[in-house]
Amino acid sequence: MGLKISGTRRIWLSCSFTVIVAEITVTLGQVMLKRSLFICGIFVAPFTSAATIIHAGHLFDTESGKLLEKQSVIIESGRVMSVESGFIESQGNEVIDLSASYVSPGFMDMHVHLDGELNPPASYSEEFFMNSADIALRSSVFAKRTLDAGFTTVRDLGAGDIQAIFALRDAIAKGLVDGPRIFAAGKAMATTGGHGDPTNGIRADLRGDPGPKQGVINGPDDAYKAVRQRYKDGSDVVKLTVTGGVLSLAKSGDNPQFTDEELQAVVSAAKDYDFVVAVHAHGATGMKRAIRAGVDSVEHGTYMDEEAMRLMRKQGTWYVPTISAGKWVGDLAELDDKLPAVVRPKAAAIGPLIQDTFGEAYKAGVKIAFGTDAGVSPHGLNGREFRFMAEAGIPVMETIQAATVNAAKLLRVEDELGQIAPGFHADSVAFESNPLEDVGVLERPSFVMKAGSVFRNDGV
Repeated sequence: MGLKISGTRRIWLSCSFTVIVAEITVTLGQVMLKRSLFICGIFVAPFTSAATIIHAGHLFDTESGKLLEKQSVIIESGRVMSVESGFIESQGNEVIDLSASYVSPGFMDMHVHLDGELNPPASYSEEFFMNSADIALRSSVFAKRTLDAGFTTVRDLGAGDIQAIFALRDAIAKGLVDGPRIFAAGKAMATTGGHGDPTNGIRADLRGDPGPKQGVINGPDDAYKAVRQRYKDGSDVVKLTVTGGVLSLAKSGDNPQFTDEELQAVVSAAKDYDFVVAVHAHGATGMKRAIRAGVDSVEHGTYMDEEAMRLMRKQGTWYVPTISAGKWVGDLAELDDKLPAVVRPKAAAIGPLIQDTFGEAYKAGVKIAFGTDAGVSPHGLNGREFRFMAEAGIPVMETIQAATVNAAKLLRVEDELGQIAPGFHADSVAFESNPLEDVGVLERPSFVMKAGSVFRNDGV
């Protein structure tokens, strides 16, 4: 018998028998399809079982940076099976009519904190009065807001209560809670007294001496142990705070806080466990130490200088700017009785600078991935980052690519996320008008799908 696959992905089987039973496997690009054929000569389409077909009037091809017209996206079992030109009609399959919409892959935010939301002064002490269950339940609300905003995948870069964030991640993965796909760092890693030391600013008899288990390291041996503890905890990625930070109860917002040896140990251990490494960094000295050590992404990057930009280009380091958080803390710094006294001057100095730094980094050719630091800025307003990026001079199409294909490359999942293409997770977000003409449209999605399930459809 002979097997033929035509250009329209139709499969024909011819043979000398009247009835056969056969199991065949067909490779369509990256997709492996198995189908049972019972009658000789029967036509088998790649969606013989019930499929969902999206009629996309305008489809963002994020790999090429092009906007395609009149495309059909065929989805089965949460994955894209194929993308075909024109609007395909198929009896017995669900059709989602987005023929008047602009459809993008689901967005990916590479810097969030779903366990809380900055609302000072109360947010500095609230977790003393909350159990893990309280935090997890509240986090589910933030997760739903994030998904409704069109963000189907996030990287959560540090939680005070790791059990709560891991429980949320797992509940979403099981379909028990609505929210984005989460890649979680768990506890961020810091040095004693540094940004991320969980005992900063609290009364002396409660401080203790946190170590690698709590994410505080001093020396290369501690660094190895801390990374291994993150693996034991169940982290998906790791994060360390290589400079001072704005919101921590400590004086400096930018001083270097890891030695070269500590950073090299963290990166070496992370490679053993296949962790993507993110670093919080405001100051240039600590940032450059981390880039040289081989970290994957720099978050914030406020005082990034030309040397840091050259190093990032050379090393292939990603920049996740978090302009939203910078603007938010800058605004809070102008209000009385909101931020602690040690925090307010740091917020006033650092927050307003991030957007300009981002603009310079983009012009210098640094690789950009989308991230907001939501949790510092409000959850559900993640889409404002597109507008802030565009204001700094990046074309709107490239802001969309930063939140799709670029973010997927940073997470090393570029074969599954970031595109609407065969074999990829069926994540999509749609808008009623063209974002390329008005970037603010990206803050107002009308449709959200994750893994083939519709979570928002304003047109229904």
